Amino acid sequence: MEDGILHHQENVDLLPVNIELSALEVTMGNVMSREMIMKEYIDVIRSRYDYIRIDCMPSLGMMTIDALVSSDSVLLNDEYIEGIFVADEMQSCVIGKLLLDYIKDKKVRLQLNVYQKNARAISFYQREGFIIQCEGLDEATGEKEYTMLWKQK
Repeated sequence: MEDGILHHQENVDLLPVNIELSALEVTMGNVMSREMIMKEYIDVIRSRYDYIRIDCMPSLGMMTIDALVSSDSVLLNDEYIEGIFVADEMQSCVIGKLLLDYIKDKKVRLQLNVYQKNARAISFYQREGFIIQCEGLDEATGEKEYTMLWKQK
């Protein structure tokens, strides 16, 4: 599992990528459980680190989905929730609610976008006090989406 990990004196390890990784999405298109590959690798090395940061492109491609499945956290860009991601086997176990409650305790306003076809997520956010502000179109995917807003009372 040490292949490719660069160890630095500052007590920070890096696993750099190169341009060849861009072809991976095409070649993995039909691989079963492809979204679990990175998670399986990270699960093996997780105990060695206090934190593992996965830096992704601002798109929802295969590698980003792989990174998100490997995560157990919330991504914030100021007041904008980039995503709340909980492993499939842990969904409906209040982890998403706990993560969201933690963020709501630190912010007075939160905003996010959610695909209109994702009724389960829309329902979750509405139960948590988010309201639909407007409809839009995700230009990268062509999916219809809602912008949802939460404000601290």
